Amino acid sequence: MNIQRKYSLPNCTLLLEGLSDVSRAAHFQEMRPELSILVNAECYLSGYNQPLTGGREFFESLVRAVSGYAQEFLSSVPNPQAHNQESELVEFRKIDSNRHRLIIYSEGAPEGFDNSNNSKRPPIEIDLNTVQLFDLVEAVDQFFADTQTLPELSLELQPVTRRYGGASQAVIRQAVPAAVGVSSLAVAAIAFNLIPPPQMRPPQPKPDEQTSSTNNIAAPASAAATPTRTPAANTNPPVKDLEALLNTVPEITDPSQLRALNRIVYNQIHPAWTNRLGLKQDLIYRLGVAADGAIVGYKAVNKEANIGVGQTPLPNVLYNPASRPPISNEPIAQFRVVFNTNGVLEVSPWRGYARTPQVVGAKITDSNIVKGLNQKLYSTVRQSWSGTPTFTRDLKYRVAVNKDGVIADYEPLNQVAFDYFRETPLPKMFNAVYGSNVAAPNNKEPLAHFKVIFKPSGTLEVTPWQGY
Repeated sequence: MNIQRKYSLPNCTLLLEGLSDVSRAAHFQEMRPELSILVNAECYLSGYNQPLTGGREFFESLVRAVSGYAQEFLSSVPNPQAHNQESELVEFRKIDSNRHRLIIYSEGAPEGFDNSNNSKRPPIEIDLNTVQLFDLVEAVDQFFADTQTLPELSLELQPVTRRYGGASQAVIRQAVPAAVGVSSLAVAAIAFNLIPPPQMRPPQPKPDEQTSSTNNIAAPASAAATPTRTPAANTNPPVKDLEALLNTVPEITDPSQLRALNRIVYNQIHPAWTNRLGLKQDLIYRLGVAADGAIVGYKAVNKEANIGVGQTPLPNVLYNPASRPPISNEPIAQFRVVFNTNGVLEVSPWRGYARTPQVVGAKITDSNIVKGLNQKLYSTVRQSWSGTPTFTRDLKYRVAVNKDGVIADYEPLNQVAFDYFRETPLPKMFNAVYGSNVAAPNNKEPLAHFKVIFKPSGTLEVTPWQGY
């Protein structure tokens, strides 16, 4: 099976393609397969139309050169690892304080780069500014934090002796804020001989802290509730690596079940996200969710999500092992959750839907009954809908009624329907029957499902449900 891993920053993207070693993967089940055989590596840099491409040798050389040069740049101490053109395919040269030349001595130079004509296989030369350089460093950080991609490849950094260091405290103050990832922090610390060389792989979680790990487009960070019961309700459960948990349990992949869980996850997070101001970038997370909708873990996908987790309700909506049976071998569903800078919450299955999901539960299928209920639902909603709409796009809902035409469930189908649901009569209708707008849907009897559209012009459309 062909596997892709993508590590994205605004000015740099690393794309790795490869295969999983069947002999290694056969011993355990993995929801996210390990990329252990690298076939192709591509490095996309802003301002250049063509990527740098190569195989494993190119990628390993790129990683070594990037790490070595970052250490040199931060410490002002020459690092031979960044300039070893005799044995490496990749070299860095400093042009000035804000320009850095990346040189590739590889075969098959792509078009669109600055190539010399002095040899049969001229090197590729690309000038990067410091922002581009550190985005490349961060992309390498994301790779090293990904325990499911080339796990045997480790970052070997050697500390420079303090007496050779020319970095002043002013340089340190300027450099360290720019290096905020896993390997870049290690580079900075090693460059100034502040800490011993770290063991970059694998990240080791600590109790009551967030751990460092990632996923296929990820930046380092994760947090998850432990699958063991704690004695007191107020005791904070120890944190467990979400990646490790997902590798030991089955995955929920049924589209219909995922669709139902998607609603439960949204309904837990949406009302709990009270402070929606101040986000400078989208915060993206991967969530692990049990079959009953309990959020058992989350993992930051981008760096901003790791830093800004306190601005989200995720730490507060994790399940409490003291009030719920412990997670052992329960199947887990994965979801992508995005806290947008504009205050919009997005929840979707991590891998999408393998096929069109269906509504769960018994259904009324008699065409005559459905036709009658369609007319009754239209009349009820039309009579209850008044006022001038403030929305500018169609609000789309799935609405279910029982054989008597009483509303049993409703579900927004697009984001604007979430945002403006109070301008529709649906929550009032539901609340009048069940006493709460957040009550569980009535699935104990057969239901007829309809698609209901509220248009900005004031037009109402009700049609039999055809699916998502």
